[in-house]
Amino acid sequence: MNDFFLNSAAAGVVLSLASYFIGTEIKRRWKWPVLNPLLISIVLVIGFLLLFRVDYDAYNESARYLSYLLTPATVSLAVPLYQQMELLKKNMAAICIGILSGVLASLCSVLALSVLFRLSHEEYVTLLPKSITTAIGMGVSEELGGYVVITTAVIIVTGVLGNMTAEQLCRVFRIKHAISKGIAIGSASHAIGTAKAMEMGEVEGAMSSLAIVISGVCTVAGAAVFAGLY
Repeated sequence: MNDFFLNSAAAGVVLSLASYFIGTEIKRRWKWPVLNPLLISIVLVIGFLLLFRVDYDAYNESARYLSYLLTPATVSLAVPLYQQMELLKKNMAAICIGILSGVLASLCSVLALSVLFRLSHEEYVTLLPKSITTAIGMGVSEELGGYVVITTAVIIVTGVLGNMTAEQLCRVFRIKHAISKGIAIGSASHAIGTAKAMEMGEVEGAMSSLAIVISGVCTVAGAAVFAGLY
């Protein structure tokens, strides 16, 4: 089976897309927040690899074309933002402060938990980019000397949790303004959370898209500073 994946240009892509399709169908039928399509697809892919004893490297090589789409997919999020440009201009100061607060909250929480659990420096910097999109976070982790594979997993887990809990948390903390919801979701759970924000509304999706970009840039700079604090 390893040879099949290594020699096939599409086996990994087909497996990934089929697993995600199954996840979306399950979510569509039962509509439970915990049934996140990405989470389901991850479980299905892992189960398949274990069942048929396929090495991760073989699967990753066959599915590499999906990775190439990460950057253009992130850039395409600028479209809903462009459609809400006037709203952005009217609330520029509040939006920038909100995103900066989200970035600082993420970095400070990682620092505090690393001290509390006595993580090594490598483990600490691995977690610093947890709330930004994978395309940026992997580069930050590698530059700082972290474990890139773990960073990728942490980013995905962060996004999935944000996608699953965004609406409930907004209700619990009585966040009712569409801009506030979008900024909170985008700065905390990047592109996966933004998918939920877009389901909530056009404004939420646009503001979440903006938060992804600015949070990524701010985290690149902030992580370099925070890396020296522990």
